[in-house]
Amino acid sequence: MKNIISWVLRLTAAIILLQTLFFKFTGAPESIYIFEQVGMEPWGRYGSGITELIASILILWPRTVGLGALMGVGVISGAIFFHLTSLGIEVQGDGGLLFYLAVVVFVSCALLLIMYWSQLKAFLISVSGGK
Repeated sequence: MKNIISWVLRLTAAIILLQTLFFKFTGAPESIYIFEQVGMEPWGRYGSGITELIASILILWPRTVGLGALMGVGVISGAIFFHLTSLGIEVQGDGGLLFYLAVVVFVSCALLLIMYWSQLKAFLISVSGGK
């Protein structure tokens, strides 16, 4: 059962993160608008897109789920922060869709982080040279 829940969470987070990449990397007007509003156009758009791509790959690769979930929580926390401070829940009449998708990614990644905490901890210990 844990394996099924893990895959549902992993696919949910990765699919949502990956589907936004087209808009970020092609310079869709909605994406440019969002990053102009937070003063991060174009580098924030490219940087967050690259980070989301890497997080998605790591989430889908079984040996790195914990690291991908940590990256996912980090990058999506920024999105949620900007929705709550300068963008608003609803952006350009989307009915809050982007905000709600960000919350789904955050919850999925947070649950994965809990599930794969020992994997992440082992990875960080190995990277630090066992200290």
